[in-house]
Amino acid sequence: MEPERSQDRGLPERKGQKRKLEEEIEEERQEISPAVPFGDARQALLYEVAAQVNILNSTFSWNEADRAAAKRATHVLAEFAKNEELVNVIVEGGAVPALVKHLQAPQSSEADVNPKPFEHEVEKGSAFALGLLAVKPEHQQLIVDAGALSLLVDLLKRHKYGSSSRAVNSVIRRAADAITNLAHENSSIKTRVRMEGGIPPLVELLEFIDTKVQRAAAGALRTLAFKNDDNKKQIVEFNALPTLILMLRSEDVAIHYEAVGVIGNLVHSSPNIKKEVLAAGALQPVIGLLSSCCSESQREAALLIGQFAATDSDCKVHIVQRGAVQPLIEMLQSPDLQLREMSAFALGRLAQDLHNQAGIAHNGGLVPLLKLLDSKNGSLQHNAAFALYGLADNEDNVSDFIRVGGVQKLQDGEFIVQATKDCVSKTLKRLEEKIHGRVLNHLLYLMRVAEKAVQRRVALALAHLCSPDDQRTIFIDNNGLELLLGLLGSANPKQQIDGAVALYKLANKAMTLSPVDAAPPSPTPQVYLGEQYVNNATLSDVTFLVEGRRFYAHRICLLASSDAFRAMFDGGYREKDARDIEIPNIRWEVFELMMRFIYTGSIDISLDIAQDLLRAADQYLLEGLKRLCEYTIAQDISLENVASMYELSEAFHAISLRHTCILFILEQFDKLNAKPRHSHLIQRIIPEIRNYFSKALAKPNPHNLRL
Repeated sequence: MEPERSQDRGLPERKGQKRKLEEEIEEERQEISPAVPFGDARQALLYEVAAQVNILNSTFSWNEADRAAAKRATHVLAEFAKNEELVNVIVEGGAVPALVKHLQAPQSSEADVNPKPFEHEVEKGSAFALGLLAVKPEHQQLIVDAGALSLLVDLLKRHKYGSSSRAVNSVIRRAADAITNLAHENSSIKTRVRMEGGIPPLVELLEFIDTKVQRAAAGALRTLAFKNDDNKKQIVEFNALPTLILMLRSEDVAIHYEAVGVIGNLVHSSPNIKKEVLAAGALQPVIGLLSSCCSESQREAALLIGQFAATDSDCKVHIVQRGAVQPLIEMLQSPDLQLREMSAFALGRLAQDLHNQAGIAHNGGLVPLLKLLDSKNGSLQHNAAFALYGLADNEDNVSDFIRVGGVQKLQDGEFIVQATKDCVSKTLKRLEEKIHGRVLNHLLYLMRVAEKAVQRRVALALAHLCSPDDQRTIFIDNNGLELLLGLLGSANPKQQIDGAVALYKLANKAMTLSPVDAAPPSPTPQVYLGEQYVNNATLSDVTFLVEGRRFYAHRICLLASSDAFRAMFDGGYREKDARDIEIPNIRWEVFELMMRFIYTGSIDISLDIAQDLLRAADQYLLEGLKRLCEYTIAQDISLENVASMYELSEAFHAISLRHTCILFILEQFDKLNAKPRHSHLIQRIIPEIRNYFSKALAKPNPHNLRL
């Protein structure tokens, strides 16, 4: 089941773009040098702006000198506006109403000369300057309120009233650019453009002969379509799609970049438009843009492919069949962060279809997607994780996933957002569910014949993912245990830690492998004499001398308790007939507690006496007491004392304590390995670890027995 996600989670946000308005700056300057350098005082700049505003306000006529002065004034203000730090001062100086006024031509009469002086030039300069001022969001509404929108829309139609010329093309382009910046991230102005009738001429301009005009019109439509459903509908209703799709095939990078951006914003969160776009034939040219020399077009195309892939399963299959996978995989390895993010997003959507999953992995998608998990970008990391979640759904990918180290990558990754952590967790669970049948057989085959590095990766993965029912087959019958122990003995610290973590996981997964249990049942109840007979002279037939003090005991109870006492009283030892038996090297408190266990079968053991009591229990072969002592001692194991605890377990053949030490060492391996002298301990206990797992994994699984 797909991880919980909103409709567009992981979808990199596409926006309507501002126009940079920096093209052909030399064309606009015409040797204009502002009277005040950018670094001069604010008051001086205000004075210069006011002077240019006065010129604009006093030159609204077809007089050639007025037109020349007005043209120069618009260019001076535009030069200032190219520095965003000066925009506020220009607006404060009253430039907006003056510039808006010159977006239209002066009234003409029959007496006016023809051709008109600087026709279209002043309007172009005004549109250019207003577009620059609109880069700052706080000035957008001011410009619109001054009446700029209807005039800019009129400028879009200039070509209809005269022959096409460079001047006409330029004024149309500057008008489209100004609309783009005015509407950028301003929903009310986007709607206002539609209400002023701006969308139909922009759609019409997509077919304009001048490619710069086409691009400017597409840029404006791209902005107007972003998160505005009514604008989207009108753009589609005025038949923009066929032209936009033709533009996708343009060899002009700027044209197909804007076209794919418009289409992307049209289909964003609009399933019906998405269907119309696909029906109009957009899929193949968009796939073609994945191999564009323009990284921006590649990025937009990949994002659009991801949006198409969310439509339905058939569309996912068609995208793959038409050749999208290979260029998307190549984009995963791009130095461009956004390209990697968009391609991972697209592959993630495609990978949610069963038919595509094996193809993406077969074409080399696994390794680059796994590498992206190392990214410090949360969105990129999540998109890669979601794609890997999809690929893990196909049994044919599981062996490859493990062979290239994917399980370790998922386990070791540092994931930035919780959604990614959840996705990775579900991917590991999905892989675990598939470790059986032919998948398991293939992995066992790899453990036998693949190169050593692959064998170890398989063993590590299986330790984490396999069923307890298969542990003996994998780790005993197919040598998996030796592969893990080999990692533990490696000179590479990372491999050592991986081996230890895997062995600890293996121990915890097997129900037969557990830390020290409580002591097993002591001698059968009928031989207990009870608390009242502990050190009681009544019916006592043997006395022990401990630290010079007498301890009264009963042979029948001692005979039943251990082979050591049985040998003492039934064998050929001198204690057989002795009335008083001296006990050397055991403190009174220890001996008294040992006898209390023999008489009652249950005692409380404090940590300060547990080691001495363990020594006594070992000497007198009291296995039940020994286990109780081991259990108590095991509660005190720490990084500082585990070495001495392990030596204690060896000295007194304390198997349970030894096993607990082994599990503790495996669990805390990375911390222990960093301590001096502990690496020697770790290497010394490898044979004991082998023995421990060999015996434990060879046992029948008690879970199966209960079933």
